[in-house]
Parts: sequence; structure tokens; C-alpha cells
Amino acid sequence: MTKTTIRNAVFALLAATTVTSPAFAGECPAAKAGVNPLTGAPTAPKGVTDTVIGSVDLNAEIAVPDRQLRTRRLVVQPGGIVPLHSHKDRPALIYTVSGAITEYRSSCMVPIQHKGGDIAREADGISHYWINNGKVPAVLLSSDVHHGN
Repeated sequence: MTKTTIRNAVFALLAATTVTSPAFAGECPAAKAGVNPLTGAPTAPKGVTDTVIGSVDLNAEIAVPDRQLRTRRLVVQPGGIVPLHSHKDRPALIYTVSGAITEYRSSCMVPIQHKGGDIAREADGISHYWINNGKVPAVLLSSDVHHGN
């Protein structure tokens, strides 16, 4: 991926997150919201590259110690897995640049499909994992508030 493509994707992410009332595509259908224990969830990554492409020390910027605002580029190969993890005290926005990926979330009784152009909100202490069930890599940009520097 070229620097121009990455820059354009970051601009798209910023544009998508600055809308007054964002529309988060690929959300859990209202009728399917509920507690999902995620029984048998994968705990190890598979077929994923995770590259930090930028970060800001939030203590230096706004006096929030031991936190970073970071953006990562994840490429999840077909059959790849982003294993079970929590967003307790670690909000994030995930922008699907290309491909498609399926999210299994603790607050939704059915899998959630995310395709190119969708943005997913990860907050409120949810836990989840993602699997690329497609035939092409899924490229994601993840911006989160991360513990540590």
C-alpha cells in the first residue's frame, strides 16, 4: 500500500469520525442486541499483521498520563483471526478500508459484517473478536486510546 493510499484512508477515517451524528454501518441489529458470552472464542491471532502507523502521547498533549492515541493498520488474511479482546477503558474506531470482516461481539447475539467503507465503534467495555471469512484480505485502520507509551 502506498503512502498516498494510507494518507487517503486516514483522511477518510477522520472525515467519518467528525460528522456530527455518525452513522456506524455494520452495527448490531436492534432486535439482536443482548448478552453474548462468546463461548469458544479464539484467543490467539492468525493471519494478521498489525502495524502502528502513528501515535500521540496524550500526557504531553492533554495531561492524560500513560495513554496514547494511536492508529494501526491491520491486514487480516482470508481465514485470519483478531482474537478475543476487551475494550474496557480503551475506546476505538475501526475503519474497514477494503475487503470484509465478521465481528463477534459480547453485546450482539449475531455476527456483524463489516465491509469497505464501514466504521465500527468499540467502546463501553465490549469484548469481541473478528474473523475474515472472505476470499480476500481485509484491510482495517484502527484508532484507539491505548494504555502505555
